[in-house]
Amino acid sequence: RASAGSGSQPAPKKRKLESGEQKYYAVRAGFKPGVYTSWNICQQQISGFKGAQFKSFLSYADASAFAEGHDPPSGATSDKPIRFYGVGVGRKPGVYTDWSKAQEAIVGWKGPKYKKFETRSQAEAFVRQFTMANTAGASSAAADGNDEDEEREEEEAEDSDDVVEVPPPAKQAKTTATATASKVVEMMVVYTDGSSRGNGKVGAAAGVGVYFGEGDMRNVSEPLDGEVQTNQRAELTGVLKALQILPTDQGVEIRTDSTYAINCATVWYANWERNDWRTPRGAVMNQDLIKAIHAKIEEREARGTRTKLTWVKGHSTDPGNIKADGLAVEGAKK
Repeated sequence: RASAGSGSQPAPKKRKLESGEQKYYAVRAGFKPGVYTSWNICQQQISGFKGAQFKSFLSYADASAFAEGHDPPSGATSDKPIRFYGVGVGRKPGVYTDWSKAQEAIVGWKGPKYKKFETRSQAEAFVRQFTMANTAGASSAAADGNDEDEEREEEEAEDSDDVVEVPPPAKQAKTTATATASKVVEMMVVYTDGSSRGNGKVGAAAGVGVYFGEGDMRNVSEPLDGEVQTNQRAELTGVLKALQILPTDQGVEIRTDSTYAINCATVWYANWERNDWRTPRGAVMNQDLIKAIHAKIEEREARGTRTKLTWVKGHSTDPGNIKADGLAVEGAKK
């Protein structure tokens, strides 16, 4: 900045990238800080990372300096962080980084739902609220049943429309062979499920299933602890068990057929926490399990470990889901 009394100079204009020129993406705060030559790889390091810091440069030296915590010279060329536009309801729902493209998906569409976010994971969580609403009908038909408490659990969602930064659930960007940064550790896939015999009735018995793989000693098939024996608590417990068993430095994709469990951990949590875990209908149900799940996710995030929650159709053709369901059913019989 010019000193007092001297004429201030206009900020240098950004120049367009010339043909053959390389752009460098610097990640100062992310899962794996460093300098990348692929935007897709860079996105993997920042999507879902709370407080991510990143910029792009035309100079490797400037990018490296930024990644190491040093601010580059004022004249260095950098780009502003990309904004993500989530379209939940529109001509073509999804996440966009170009506002004009997002507009094409909503202009002229009756009752569009869209919102701007600073991270892809937030935008994906926003969009997922609407996609899950469309699939919930199919999954609920396969559920063991509902009681008044579980109906209330689902209704609590109506009091929250916030999005939180959690390990994102949607498709990961594909990697490219030209990436210069270290390879991202492949995430383990684990299936979880819950079952409740006589769900919603006196004498109900619930079970928890966690499936790591055929013959894996870590597989879980056990009865649900506690007096409240509902399917929802069993589903949440399955997710929590998986996180408790895995090392905190092991990335994981947890696949579950419970939209309720995913929404608790990725969508509704922030608003409930802000409102001291109360809604107009009273205290949030199952908050002990929800808090424990989120605490494990935050513990893993602090170590730069990704935790991804993915919805799969229950009682269908997914082998892992079928195995987890079987473990949960057997657990309920114990």
